[in-house]
Amino acid sequence: MSTDLPPDVVSFFAGSRQGLATCEAVLAIASGLGDVHIRVSKSQIALRRHRGFAYLWRPGQYVHSRVPAVLSLALPFELDSPRFKENVHPAPSVWMHHVELDDHTMVDAEVRQWITQALEAA
Repeated sequence: MSTDLPPDVVSFFAGSRQGLATCEAVLAIASGLGDVHIRVSKSQIALRRHRGFAYLWRPGQYVHSRVPAVLSLALPFELDSPRFKENVHPAPSVWMHHVELDDHTMVDAEVRQWITQALEAA
């Protein structure tokens, strides 16, 4: 695991090595795509360009779950994949896609493509 992660990101995933490794994999993809800003709050880590496009959070903070991290992606259209736990349409121009990530190996080429699409739409 990299020591280059901001301390607030490390703190967010305190107690979850798998969650932190997954977060690191997502951040590596996003940072390789351009100017991405990270905002850490009590409930999530938001990745922003002009606006938020991807959000990492720990479902165990809210419900009983063994999943270390969920990646939520904001897109102007709905994607169809069995990997999505849920797709919701909270606003006319936004679809939120939620994918549970059990470990960093799930951050693969398909997830990279989704992150890229979300960043380009932001």
